[in-house]
Amino acid sequence: MNACFSVGGYARILLSVTAGLSACAAWSQGAVRQRPSILLAISDDQSWLHTSISGDRVVQTPTFDRVAREGVLFTHAFCSSPSCTPSRGAILTGQDFWRLEDGANLMSTLPSKFTVYPDLLEAAGYVVGYCRKGWAPGNFQAAGRTRNPAGPRYKSLEAFLKNVPEDKPFCFWFGSSDPHRPYKKGSGLASGKRLEDVVVPPFLPDTPEVRGDILDYCVEIERFDRQVGQMLNLLAKAGRLDNTIVVVTSDNGMPFPRAKTNLYDFGVRMPLAVRWKARLPGGRVVDDFVCLTDLAPTFLEAAQLDVPPAMTGRSLVPLLVSDKAGRVDPKRDRVVVGRERHGWNRDPNVGYPMRAIRTYDHLYIRNFKPNRWPGFDIDFSPTRTFMLEHRAEPGMKELHRLWFEPRPEEELYDLHKDPGQVRNVADDPGYAQIKLKLRGQLDQHLAAAGDPRVAGAGDAFEQYRYFGKPTRACRFYRQFFQKPPAQR
Repeated sequence: MNACFSVGGYARILLSVTAGLSACAAWSQGAVRQRPSILLAISDDQSWLHTSISGDRVVQTPTFDRVAREGVLFTHAFCSSPSCTPSRGAILTGQDFWRLEDGANLMSTLPSKFTVYPDLLEAAGYVVGYCRKGWAPGNFQAAGRTRNPAGPRYKSLEAFLKNVPEDKPFCFWFGSSDPHRPYKKGSGLASGKRLEDVVVPPFLPDTPEVRGDILDYCVEIERFDRQVGQMLNLLAKAGRLDNTIVVVTSDNGMPFPRAKTNLYDFGVRMPLAVRWKARLPGGRVVDDFVCLTDLAPTFLEAAQLDVPPAMTGRSLVPLLVSDKAGRVDPKRDRVVVGRERHGWNRDPNVGYPMRAIRTYDHLYIRNFKPNRWPGFDIDFSPTRTFMLEHRAEPGMKELHRLWFEPRPEEELYDLHKDPGQVRNVADDPGYAQIKLKLRGQLDQHLAAAGDPRVAGAGDAFEQYRYFGKPTRACRFYRQFFQKPPAQR
């Protein structure tokens, strides 16, 4: 298998399994423990593969690697939705994004009836705060909230810590804007990175333009990693690092065609490493399926607080304190993700609703509105421009179709034969029983989790207010569809 897709195997070479057998006992015997502080560091638009510990030959992420080596590296972590606002709302509430009403869409609001974990921790004596990008983009005041759901805003972690008494635990959210576009074109090459080291995903054209774009993306990941490293140094200097739960992850996948805003792995599979030296056996790789909705109940359980019944996420504490590696909990054998409206990219302002179930062997996707065009929902970039300008050329037509053109109602991918998820086998008779099984499991999960899409109320997502304006993509495609089909 290409190293681009063999994360767990490479990580095991770099991580030694040093877990102590007494970890779970130590956790359960600590009747009265000092409550941990929490640092959640979120990059903006980073796919799971792009860390050096996962085998990427271009990007260098020593801080993420350190957190993984000294804690737990999760190889199958997924965001609830591959779009900033709903993903961040799901993290904060611990709930599947489709349960959040307005909050299921980009540039929305988050109704105040949905409790967020920073508020619960603050009520229990934690000092909370965030810097940079919290819950966003959107308008939290429209929901009756008086502050960002991530907490009070600070200039930096350093400024925040000045307001934290030594005897108080804290909860801090660092939301970077890296590697969100736009990038400084050519910054990757200027930094000394090489085009030949880039592994281009199979759904993108392998050209110097695309390779250069990926290099620029990697430069911004490295900047995020350095900033997290500075925060760890600050906590160590303050004597707070070891009893701080450090979580490093991303909100959704890389801003390239068929990645961000999509339910393929490059859109929803996230880097995730957790360090808590005071409690966790380090150096472990866990392959269980986890979702970023699991973070909120994890933080609450670690703080010795009850987890609200409304939270659909499941605490990671049992996985974190276990002495096991690989597949730990047999019940964590799948994940369900989805998306609704991302940006005002169509007229009228409607989304491209999808849900998916991902197992170790297959990815099944349901497109609820297959007559719409999915390719509208991607950031402008050199890669996107190249694919549009060369879409009629041999070898480019199929890649352009995968990204831009309408998709069938059902998609199914065999992850052993097709890890890049480019060959849809939903209509292959040999996969009929697998498709039927996954379709049933997805429907059952969505119904139990209260998804309006399967309850006949999915059109509500199209009606929620959008706190923004039509995007450049919407203006572009208005002109695009005015052309005769042969000229598109």
